[in-house]
Amino acid sequence: MPEALTLQPHRPSSIAFPLLAAILFLFFVSSSVPSPLFVVFQERWGFSPGMLTVAFSIYSLVLLVTLLVAGSLSDHLGRKPVIVAALVIQVVSIALFLTADGIGGLLAARIAQGISMGVVNGALSAAVIEAAPPARRALGSLFTSISPLAGLATGAFVTGALLGVTDKAEIWAFGLLGGLFCLGASIVLLIPETASPVPGLLRSMVPSVHVARSARDGFTRGLPLLLSIWALGGFVSALGPSLLRTVFGVSSGLLNGATVAVLCGAGAVSPLMMRGLPPGRMAVVGMAAVTAGVGLLLVSIGTGALALFFVGGAVAGAGLGASFSGLIQSLVPLTPVHERAELFAAIFLVTYLSLSVPPIAAGFAVPLTGFLGTTQAYLGAVLIVSAIATVLQWLPSRSRGAPA
Repeated sequence: MPEALTLQPHRPSSIAFPLLAAILFLFFVSSSVPSPLFVVFQERWGFSPGMLTVAFSIYSLVLLVTLLVAGSLSDHLGRKPVIVAALVIQVVSIALFLTADGIGGLLAARIAQGISMGVVNGALSAAVIEAAPPARRALGSLFTSISPLAGLATGAFVTGALLGVTDKAEIWAFGLLGGLFCLGASIVLLIPETASPVPGLLRSMVPSVHVARSARDGFTRGLPLLLSIWALGGFVSALGPSLLRTVFGVSSGLLNGATVAVLCGAGAVSPLMMRGLPPGRMAVVGMAAVTAGVGLLLVSIGTGALALFFVGGAVAGAGLGASFSGLIQSLVPLTPVHERAELFAAIFLVTYLSLSVPPIAAGFAVPLTGFLGTTQAYLGAVLIVSAIATVLQWLPSRSRGAPA
Protein backbone atom coordinates (compact mmCIF):
# COMPACT_ATOMS: atom_id res chain seq x y z
CA MET A 1 0.00 0.00 0.00
CA PRO A 2 1.38 3.49 -0.84
CA GLU A 3 2.63 5.33 2.20
CA ALA A 4 0.18 8.20 1.58
CA LEU A 5 -2.72 5.83 2.22
CA THR A 6 -1.28 4.22 5.33
CA LEU A 7 -3.06 5.05 8.59
CA GLN A 8 -0.92 7.16 10.93
CA PRO A 9 -2.83 6.82 14.20
CA HIS A 10 -0.45 8.81 16.39
CA ARG A 11 0.42 11.66 14.00
CA PRO A 12 -2.72 13.81 13.68
CA SER A 13 -2.59 17.12 11.85
CA SER A 14 -1.66 20.21 13.85
CA ILE A 15 -5.21 21.55 13.58
CA ALA A 16 -6.66 18.41 15.23
CA PHE A 17 -5.73 19.47 18.76
CA PRO A 18 -7.66 22.77 18.92
CA LEU A 19 -10.64 21.26 17.07
CA LEU A 20 -10.89 18.23 19.36
CA ALA A 21 -10.37 20.46 22.41
CA ALA A 22 -13.24 22.70 21.25
CA ILE A 23 -15.54 19.69 20.81
CA LEU A 24 -14.65 18.40 24.29
CA PHE A 25 -15.43 21.82 25.74
CA LEU A 26 -18.73 21.87 23.83
CA PHE A 27 -19.82 18.57 25.40
CA PHE A 28 -19.41 20.03 28.87
CA VAL A 29 -21.20 23.21 27.81
CA SER A 30 -24.16 21.14 26.62
CA SER A 31 -24.48 19.34 29.95
CA SER A 32 -25.28 22.58 31.82
CA VAL A 33 -27.30 24.39 29.16
CA PRO A 34 -30.58 22.88 30.51
CA SER A 35 -29.89 23.82 34.16
CA PRO A 36 -31.35 27.38 34.10
CA LEU A 37 -34.27 26.05 32.02
CA PHE A 38 -35.45 23.44 34.53
CA VAL A 39 -37.35 25.99 36.60
CA VAL A 40 -38.91 27.36 33.39
CA PHE A 41 -40.01 23.87 32.35
CA GLN A 42 -41.34 23.28 35.87
CA GLU A 43 -43.55 26.37 35.67
CA ARG A 44 -44.70 25.43 32.17
CA TRP A 45 -45.48 21.76 32.82
CA GLY A 46 -46.23 21.80 36.55
CA PHE A 47 -44.05 18.94 37.83
CA SER A 48 -42.82 18.71 41.43
CA PRO A 49 -39.44 19.78 42.87
CA GLY A 50 -38.68 16.09 43.29
CA MET A 51 -39.13 15.43 39.58
CA LEU A 52 -37.08 18.54 38.81
CA THR A 53 -34.12 17.04 40.66
CA VAL A 54 -34.72 13.69 38.94
CA ALA A 55 -34.57 15.48 35.57
CA PHE A 56 -31.24 16.98 36.58
CA SER A 57 -29.75 13.95 38.31
CA ILE A 58 -30.77 11.18 35.92
CA TYR A 59 -28.12 12.52 33.57
CA SER A 60 -25.39 11.79 36.12
CA LEU A 61 -26.71 8.31 36.93
CA VAL A 62 -26.96 7.29 33.27
CA LEU A 63 -23.55 8.82 32.57
CA LEU A 64 -22.04 6.78 35.41
CA VAL A 65 -23.49 3.47 34.23
CA THR A 66 -22.46 4.19 30.62
CA LEU A 67 -18.98 5.23 31.68
CA LEU A 68 -18.44 2.05 33.70
CA VAL A 69 -19.67 -0.20 30.87
CA ALA A 70 -18.58 1.65 27.72
CA GLY A 71 -15.92 4.06 28.90
CA SER A 72 -13.11 2.05 27.27
CA LEU A 73 -14.77 1.45 23.89
CA SER A 74 -12.41 3.81 22.07
CA ASP A 75 -9.37 1.80 23.17
CA HIS A 76 -10.75 -1.12 21.15
CA LEU A 77 -12.72 0.55 18.34
CA GLY A 78 -10.64 3.68 17.82
CA ARG A 79 -11.35 7.24 18.96
CA LYS A 80 -13.10 8.50 15.82
CA PRO A 81 -16.06 6.06 15.60
CA VAL A 82 -16.81 6.44 19.31
CA ILE A 83 -16.64 10.26 19.19
CA VAL A 84 -18.83 10.44 16.08
CA ALA A 85 -21.39 8.06 17.62
CA ALA A 86 -21.51 10.20 20.78
CA LEU A 87 -22.00 13.34 18.69
CA VAL A 88 -24.93 11.70 16.90
CA ILE A 89 -26.51 10.68 20.22
CA GLN A 90 -26.00 14.23 21.47
CA VAL A 91 -27.89 15.58 18.44
CA VAL A 92 -30.71 13.12 19.23
CA SER A 93 -30.86 14.41 22.79
CA ILE A 94 -31.11 17.99 21.52
CA ALA A 95 -33.99 16.99 19.24
CA LEU A 96 -35.71 15.43 22.27
CA PHE A 97 -35.26 18.66 24.25
CA LEU A 98 -36.77 20.70 21.43
CA THR A 99 -39.79 18.41 21.03
CA ALA A 100 -40.43 17.71 24.73
CA ASP A 101 -43.90 18.65 25.97
CA GLY A 102 -43.66 17.32 29.51
CA ILE A 103 -41.47 15.73 32.13
CA GLY A 104 -41.31 12.46 30.15
CA GLY A 105 -39.71 14.12 27.16
CA LEU A 106 -37.31 16.01 29.40
CA LEU A 107 -36.20 12.77 31.09
CA ALA A 108 -35.69 11.08 27.72
CA ALA A 109 -33.51 13.97 26.55
CA ARG A 110 -31.39 13.86 29.71
CA ILE A 111 -30.97 10.08 29.43
CA ALA A 112 -29.71 10.43 25.85
CA GLN A 113 -27.38 13.21 27.01
CA GLY A 114 -25.98 11.01 29.76
CA ILE A 115 -25.35 8.12 27.38
CA SER A 116 -23.56 10.42 24.96
CA MET A 117 -21.30 11.89 27.63
CA GLY A 118 -20.57 8.52 29.20
CA VAL A 119 -19.48 7.12 25.85
CA VAL A 120 -17.36 10.09 24.79
CA ASN A 121 -15.75 11.30 28.01
CA GLY A 122 -12.73 9.02 28.02
CA ALA A 123 -12.42 8.82 24.23
CA LEU A 124 -12.41 12.56 23.61
CA SER A 125 -10.21 13.38 26.61
CA ALA A 126 -7.66 10.83 25.40
CA ALA A 127 -7.89 12.12 21.81
CA VAL A 128 -7.18 15.70 22.94
CA ILE A 129 -4.04 14.60 24.80
CA GLU A 130 -2.91 12.39 21.90
CA ALA A 131 -3.49 15.15 19.34
CA ALA A 132 -1.49 17.73 21.29
CA PRO A 133 1.93 18.49 19.78
CA PRO A 134 4.57 16.29 21.47
CA ALA A 135 6.21 19.29 23.10
CA ARG A 136 2.88 20.45 24.51
CA ARG A 137 1.30 17.26 25.88
CA ALA A 138 1.03 18.95 29.27
CA LEU A 139 -1.26 21.52 27.65
CA GLY A 140 -3.61 18.71 26.58
CA SER A 141 -3.73 17.33 30.11
CA LEU A 142 -4.33 20.80 31.55
CA PHE A 143 -7.16 21.47 29.12
CA THR A 144 -8.92 18.19 29.90
CA SER A 145 -8.70 18.98 33.63
CA ILE A 146 -10.24 22.46 33.45
CA SER A 147 -12.75 21.84 30.63
CA PRO A 148 -15.49 20.24 32.76
CA LEU A 149 -16.07 23.10 35.20
CA ALA A 150 -15.30 25.79 32.60
CA GLY A 151 -17.80 24.23 30.20
CA LEU A 152 -20.45 23.90 32.90
CA ALA A 153 -20.02 27.57 33.79
CA THR A 154 -20.23 28.67 30.14
CA GLY A 155 -23.33 26.63 29.32
CA ALA A 156 -25.29 27.87 32.31
CA PHE A 157 -24.26 31.49 31.76
CA VAL A 158 -25.16 31.49 28.04
CA THR A 159 -28.59 30.00 28.71
CA GLY A 160 -29.19 32.46 31.54
CA ALA A 161 -28.27 35.35 29.26
CA LEU A 162 -30.68 34.06 26.58
CA LEU A 163 -33.45 33.82 29.16
CA GLY A 164 -32.88 37.49 29.89
CA VAL A 165 -33.41 38.62 26.29
CA THR A 166 -35.88 36.19 24.69
CA ASP A 167 -38.83 33.98 25.60
CA LYS A 168 -37.52 31.36 23.12
CA ALA A 169 -34.28 30.72 25.01
CA GLU A 170 -34.53 26.94 24.75
CA ILE A 171 -34.94 27.09 20.96
CA TRP A 172 -31.92 29.35 20.55
CA ALA A 173 -29.77 27.40 23.02
CA PHE A 174 -30.55 23.92 21.76
CA GLY A 175 -30.70 24.99 18.12
CA LEU A 176 -27.21 26.48 18.35
CA LEU A 177 -25.92 23.38 20.13
CA GLY A 178 -27.42 21.08 17.51
CA GLY A 179 -25.74 22.98 14.70
CA LEU A 180 -22.37 22.96 16.47
CA PHE A 181 -22.55 19.23 17.20
CA CYS A 182 -23.40 18.46 13.56
CA LEU A 183 -20.41 20.56 12.53
CA GLY A 184 -18.30 18.74 15.11
CA ALA A 185 -19.23 15.34 13.66
CA SER A 186 -18.17 16.51 10.20
CA ILE A 187 -14.86 17.78 11.57
CA VAL A 188 -14.06 14.55 13.42
CA LEU A 189 -14.63 12.52 10.24
CA LEU A 190 -11.84 14.54 8.58
CA ILE A 191 -9.34 14.29 11.45
CA PRO A 192 -6.87 11.36 11.40
CA GLU A 193 -7.32 8.62 14.00
CA THR A 194 -5.17 9.22 17.10
CA ALA A 195 -5.08 5.69 18.53
CA SER A 196 -4.51 2.12 17.31
CA PRO A 197 -7.35 -0.22 18.38
CA VAL A 198 -6.38 -3.11 20.66
CA PRO A 199 -8.25 -6.41 21.30
CA GLY A 200 -10.36 -7.14 24.37
CA LEU A 201 -13.59 -5.24 23.64
CA LEU A 202 -15.99 -7.54 25.50
CA ARG A 203 -13.71 -7.86 28.51
CA SER A 204 -13.46 -4.07 28.74
CA MET A 205 -17.26 -3.77 29.10
CA VAL A 206 -17.24 -5.56 32.46
CA PRO A 207 -17.30 -2.75 35.07
CA SER A 208 -14.17 -2.67 37.20
CA VAL A 209 -13.86 -0.43 40.25
CA HIS A 210 -10.68 -0.92 42.23
CA VAL A 211 -8.33 1.20 44.33
CA ALA A 212 -4.72 0.09 44.67
CA ARG A 213 -3.63 -0.78 48.19
CA SER A 214 -1.04 2.00 48.12
CA ALA A 215 -3.75 4.62 47.45
CA ARG A 216 -6.52 3.13 49.54
CA ASP A 217 -5.91 5.20 52.67
CA GLY A 218 -5.86 8.46 50.69
CA PHE A 219 -8.98 7.46 48.78
CA THR A 220 -10.85 6.60 51.99
CA ARG A 221 -9.92 9.94 53.53
CA GLY A 222 -11.05 11.60 50.30
CA LEU A 223 -14.58 10.18 50.42
CA PRO A 224 -16.02 13.02 52.58
CA LEU A 225 -14.28 15.49 50.24
CA LEU A 226 -15.93 13.99 47.15
CA LEU A 227 -19.31 13.68 48.86
CA SER A 228 -19.43 17.26 50.13
CA ILE A 229 -18.19 19.08 47.02
CA TRP A 230 -20.32 17.20 44.51
CA ALA A 231 -23.42 17.10 46.69
CA LEU A 232 -23.08 20.89 46.84
CA GLY A 233 -22.54 21.13 43.08
CA GLY A 234 -25.55 18.93 42.35
CA PHE A 235 -27.82 20.93 44.67
CA VAL A 236 -26.84 24.30 43.23
CA SER A 237 -27.16 23.07 39.64
CA ALA A 238 -30.52 21.40 40.18
CA LEU A 239 -32.24 23.71 42.66
CA GLY A 240 -30.23 26.96 42.53
CA PRO A 241 -32.72 28.78 40.27
CA SER A 242 -35.65 27.54 42.40
CA LEU A 243 -33.78 28.77 45.48
CA LEU A 244 -33.46 32.26 44.00
CA ARG A 245 -37.17 32.41 43.26
CA THR A 246 -38.45 30.82 46.48
CA VAL A 247 -36.06 32.15 49.12
CA PHE A 248 -34.85 35.44 47.63
CA GLY A 249 -37.96 36.28 45.58
CA VAL A 250 -35.86 36.78 42.43
CA SER A 251 -37.02 35.61 39.00
CA SER A 252 -34.20 36.32 36.55
CA GLY A 253 -32.93 34.08 33.79
CA LEU A 254 -29.51 35.71 33.94
CA LEU A 255 -29.19 35.11 37.69
CA ASN A 256 -30.47 31.55 37.24
CA GLY A 257 -27.51 30.89 34.97
CA ALA A 258 -25.16 32.79 37.27
CA THR A 259 -25.88 30.44 40.21
CA VAL A 260 -24.20 27.61 38.31
CA ALA A 261 -21.71 29.77 36.39
CA VAL A 262 -20.24 31.37 39.52
CA LEU A 263 -19.75 28.07 41.32
CA CYS A 264 -18.28 26.22 38.33
CA GLY A 265 -16.33 29.18 36.96
CA ALA A 266 -14.53 29.70 40.26
CA GLY A 267 -13.89 25.96 40.39
CA ALA A 268 -12.26 26.02 36.95
CA VAL A 269 -9.95 28.93 37.79
CA SER A 270 -8.82 28.00 41.30
CA PRO A 271 -6.62 24.97 40.39
CA LEU A 272 -4.69 27.19 37.99
CA MET A 273 -4.17 29.82 40.65
CA MET A 274 -3.05 27.23 43.25
CA ARG A 275 -0.99 24.98 40.98
CA GLY A 276 2.18 25.95 42.83
CA LEU A 277 0.92 24.36 46.06
CA PRO A 278 1.64 20.73 46.95
CA PRO A 279 -1.45 18.56 46.22
CA GLY A 280 -2.12 17.79 49.88
CA ARG A 281 -2.06 21.46 50.84
CA MET A 282 -4.24 22.34 47.85
CA ALA A 283 -6.85 19.86 49.08
CA VAL A 284 -6.75 21.32 52.61
CA VAL A 285 -7.06 24.92 51.41
CA GLY A 286 -9.80 23.91 49.00
CA MET A 287 -11.88 22.14 51.63
CA ALA A 288 -11.47 25.04 54.04
CA ALA A 289 -12.80 27.32 51.30
CA VAL A 290 -15.75 24.97 50.67
CA THR A 291 -16.59 25.01 54.38
CA ALA A 292 -16.38 28.80 54.53
CA GLY A 293 -18.37 29.20 51.31
CA VAL A 294 -21.19 26.94 52.50
CA GLY A 295 -21.27 28.90 55.76
CA LEU A 296 -21.70 32.11 53.75
CA LEU A 297 -24.49 30.49 51.73
CA LEU A 298 -26.34 29.60 54.93
CA VAL A 299 -25.94 33.15 56.29
CA SER A 300 -27.16 34.64 53.02
CA ILE A 301 -30.24 32.42 53.00
CA GLY A 302 -31.00 33.28 56.61
CA THR A 303 -30.63 37.03 56.04
CA GLY A 304 -31.89 37.30 52.46
CA ALA A 305 -28.61 38.85 51.30
CA LEU A 306 -28.50 37.96 47.61
CA ALA A 307 -25.01 39.40 46.99
CA LEU A 308 -23.63 37.29 49.84
CA PHE A 309 -25.20 34.23 48.23
CA PHE A 310 -23.08 34.70 45.11
CA VAL A 311 -19.97 35.48 47.18
CA GLY A 312 -20.51 32.23 49.07
CA GLY A 313 -20.99 30.37 45.79
CA ALA A 314 -17.73 31.76 44.42
CA VAL A 315 -15.77 30.86 47.57
CA ALA A 316 -17.25 27.36 47.70
CA GLY A 317 -16.70 26.89 43.96
CA ALA A 318 -13.04 27.88 44.23
CA GLY A 319 -12.65 25.36 47.02
CA LEU A 320 -14.45 22.69 45.00
CA GLY A 321 -12.04 22.97 42.08
CA ALA A 322 -8.91 23.18 44.23
CA SER A 323 -9.80 20.31 46.56
CA PHE A 324 -10.81 17.99 43.73
CA SER A 325 -7.63 18.76 41.79
CA GLY A 326 -5.51 18.32 44.91
CA LEU A 327 -7.08 14.95 45.70
CA ILE A 328 -6.55 13.66 42.16
CA GLN A 329 -2.94 14.83 42.14
CA SER A 330 -2.39 13.12 45.49
CA LEU A 331 -3.87 9.76 44.50
CA VAL A 332 -2.52 9.27 40.97
CA PRO A 333 1.19 9.05 41.92
CA LEU A 334 0.29 6.45 44.59
CA THR A 335 -1.39 4.23 42.02
CA PRO A 336 0.45 1.89 39.62
CA VAL A 337 -0.10 2.82 35.98
CA HIS A 338 -2.05 -0.35 35.16
CA GLU A 339 -4.51 0.34 38.02
CA ARG A 340 -5.25 4.01 37.35
CA ALA A 341 -8.29 3.38 35.14
CA GLU A 342 -9.93 1.51 38.02
CA LEU A 343 -8.98 4.36 40.39
CA PHE A 344 -10.74 6.90 38.18
CA ALA A 345 -13.74 4.56 37.90
CA ALA A 346 -13.96 4.57 41.71
CA ILE A 347 -13.65 8.36 41.82
CA PHE A 348 -16.34 8.76 39.14
CA LEU A 349 -18.60 6.34 41.01
CA VAL A 350 -18.52 8.47 44.17
CA THR A 351 -18.64 11.73 42.20
CA TYR A 352 -21.72 10.98 40.12
CA LEU A 353 -23.60 9.32 42.98
CA SER A 354 -22.92 12.44 45.09
CA LEU A 355 -24.05 14.67 42.21
CA SER A 356 -27.34 12.84 41.84
CA VAL A 357 -28.64 10.98 44.89
CA PRO A 358 -28.52 13.77 47.55
CA PRO A 359 -30.22 16.37 45.28
CA ILE A 360 -32.98 13.87 44.41
CA ALA A 361 -33.55 13.25 48.12
CA ALA A 362 -33.68 17.02 48.72
CA GLY A 363 -36.16 17.53 45.89
CA PHE A 364 -38.59 15.00 47.31
CA ALA A 365 -38.12 16.43 50.83
CA VAL A 366 -39.31 19.91 49.76
CA PRO A 367 -43.06 19.12 50.03
CA LEU A 368 -42.46 17.74 53.54
CA THR A 369 -40.16 20.37 55.07
CA GLY A 370 -40.56 23.35 52.74
CA PHE A 371 -37.95 24.77 50.40
CA LEU A 372 -36.24 26.93 53.02
CA GLY A 373 -36.08 24.16 55.62
CA THR A 374 -34.82 21.61 53.10
CA THR A 375 -32.14 23.99 51.84
CA GLN A 376 -30.90 24.84 55.33
CA ALA A 377 -30.80 21.18 56.38
CA TYR A 378 -29.03 20.15 53.17
CA LEU A 379 -26.39 22.88 53.32
CA GLY A 380 -25.96 22.25 57.04
CA ALA A 381 -25.17 18.60 56.31
CA VAL A 382 -22.73 19.63 53.56
CA LEU A 383 -21.08 22.06 56.01
CA ILE A 384 -20.52 19.29 58.58
CA VAL A 385 -19.14 16.82 56.01
CA SER A 386 -16.88 19.44 54.44
CA ALA A 387 -15.50 20.39 57.88
CA ILE A 388 -14.74 16.71 58.54
CA ALA A 389 -13.10 16.47 55.11
CA THR A 390 -10.93 19.50 55.89
CA VAL A 391 -9.62 17.88 59.06
CA LEU A 392 -9.04 14.54 57.33
CA GLN A 393 -7.02 16.24 54.58
CA TRP A 394 -5.11 18.39 57.09
CA LEU A 395 -3.96 15.62 59.44
CA PRO A 396 -1.62 13.81 56.97
CA SER A 397 -0.06 17.07 55.78
CA ARG A 398 0.49 18.06 59.40
CA SER A 399 2.16 14.75 60.22
CA ARG A 400 4.41 15.06 57.14
CA GLY A 401 5.47 18.50 58.30
CA ALA A 402 6.34 17.32 61.86
CA PRO A 403 9.98 16.69 62.79
CA ALA A 404 11.08 13.08 62.71
